[in-house]
Amino acid sequence: MSHASQFDLLKTRRFLPLFGTQFLGAFNDNLFKFAMIALITFSGLRVGGMDSHTLVNAAAGIFILPFFLFSATSGQLAEAMDKAVLARRIKILEIAIMLIAAVGFLGGNALLLLCCLFLMGVHSALFGPLKYSILPQYLNERELLGGNGLIEMGTFVAILLGQIGGTLIMEKVEGGAWVISVACILVAVLGYFASRAMPAAPPTAGKLTINWNIFTETWRIIAHARGNRTVFHSLMGISWFWFFGAVYLTQLPIYAKDVLGGTADVYILLIALFSVGVGSGSMLCERLSGRKVEIGLVPFGSIGLSLFGIDLFFATPSHAAGAAIGFLPFISDPVHWRLMADITLIGVFGGFFIVPLYALIQLKSEPEYRSRVIAANNILNSCFMVVAAAASILILKAGASIPQLLLIVAIMNIAVATYVYLLQPEFLMRFLVWLATHTMYRVKHIELDHIPDEGACVLVCNHVSFMDALVIGGAVRRPVRFVMDHRIFKVPVLNFIFRTAGAIPIASAKEDAAMKERAFYKVEEYLANGELVCIFPEGRLTADGQMNPFKAGIEEIIARSPVPVVPMALRGLWGSFFSRKDGAAMLKFPRRAWSKVDLVAGKPVPAGQVTAADLQQRVQALLDQPAP
Repeated sequence: MSHASQFDLLKTRRFLPLFGTQFLGAFNDNLFKFAMIALITFSGLRVGGMDSHTLVNAAAGIFILPFFLFSATSGQLAEAMDKAVLARRIKILEIAIMLIAAVGFLGGNALLLLCCLFLMGVHSALFGPLKYSILPQYLNERELLGGNGLIEMGTFVAILLGQIGGTLIMEKVEGGAWVISVACILVAVLGYFASRAMPAAPPTAGKLTINWNIFTETWRIIAHARGNRTVFHSLMGISWFWFFGAVYLTQLPIYAKDVLGGTADVYILLIALFSVGVGSGSMLCERLSGRKVEIGLVPFGSIGLSLFGIDLFFATPSHAAGAAIGFLPFISDPVHWRLMADITLIGVFGGFFIVPLYALIQLKSEPEYRSRVIAANNILNSCFMVVAAAASILILKAGASIPQLLLIVAIMNIAVATYVYLLQPEFLMRFLVWLATHTMYRVKHIELDHIPDEGACVLVCNHVSFMDALVIGGAVRRPVRFVMDHRIFKVPVLNFIFRTAGAIPIASAKEDAAMKERAFYKVEEYLANGELVCIFPEGRLTADGQMNPFKAGIEEIIARSPVPVVPMALRGLWGSFFSRKDGAAMLKFPRRAWSKVDLVAGKPVPAGQVTAADLQQRVQALLDQPAP
């Protein structure tokens, strides 16, 4: 069952317990980790002669190490077991770890706390593949983007609250060791009870034989992911975001203290702005994409990451204040407003960037390999984060300042994004479609559920403007293969979109009989593969706003490939810059922006009942329907 809003998922048992389990787990990870860091930093704890600064830096590596060691195994376990049962066992492990951690906090034992940090890394590595691969089992395709958005939002909010809570308890609360011990155990217990409410999620590869050799299995799952170009490029995109984010988040404490001259409160403000930004961007994805997995948001996100990353450099004051500045003076000074906005928007566009990629991986991965693909993602993310740390050290040692380091990474993002979109041009194509259909038009979707979610089908629609294919392609949840006049196919810029989308140019038999025959063969091939094909049976744009007669080509297509036909109608495009009202299209001054456009679909027509005349009547009836 679909819901009107992604927030409605929080009212369902198939999502809320998972959300609560993930939220509490991410919160506890950071509550424990930052409490431990505060204890080491301010109590001067030592291990093996290492000072507090060395221990704090070692802690980051200790937490990441289990993702290298155990992700491959955790991906297999999530395939071979009921994921809800596995979640409960992982939560029992978390309770045990927190009981040991309590001994470390109360005894001031840094070595024991570092061991617990490693074990919490194991806990997170085990839960990571499960939390993403279980979503397609709980949610349908239209809910998937919203569900991922909620998970990402909840994760970043939990991380933020855990960081603040762990630090403040150890710094500000008397008897902080007791308080943090009780809090960590209590959160772990609550996480266990949340996991007990998760519905069953049967194994997707129940007969899988677990390969306990982490090295061979790690190589195997990464090699498998590389076999699917779309999935692998999505994994690399997510990993690059964690490279980008790791650099920014790692440098924020020094940026706040040494560059901005702020206190710890200023650092907390900056990390809060970034986290709230990611959460907000994640939540907005569903609204911006029309409740479908819209990969066009990915280039939009990468543009924002670079744009506001570069602007942050120019928004940073050239000299820090003489005395340490606190929270209220910092936010009261207008000189800081621009950089606060930049950090927030970097987070927002980061959400636009990663949420569609996670959803795309879930959709495009085979169900029996999905958890292992997510495990491969965790391994790659960890590698990129380690490389980010090494690159930051080298760039800073070369003499760059913190603002210059952040600028370099923002510029690197342009190069990486360009390379990825050259490898996977569909991302850029979908972005251009999304941009065109969300800036020039307000498209209302009416009865598009008549279009089947899977299987071969032909869509027929009236032909009003050069933008018809983009509007339809941006509205329909599935990829659509368009058959279009070869002259429209060759229009600059649009040609890139049409070629990338697998559109089929066609000409009349008089113009080019060979091209026409090739087009029919290509349509037959697409339909044999179970795809959606859309044609404009008029064969040309309307010159007066009224439909031209439907040609018999649709009947020949259905005779060759007997599949259902869904009639559709575009309303509101007549008179636009791309239509032929008052002269040739695209040669008159645009008179309207963000126009209201309706795309309405009718009930499917069985193959045996298809005629050109009947389809024209059905499309006309849709055009004549009053707007809702």
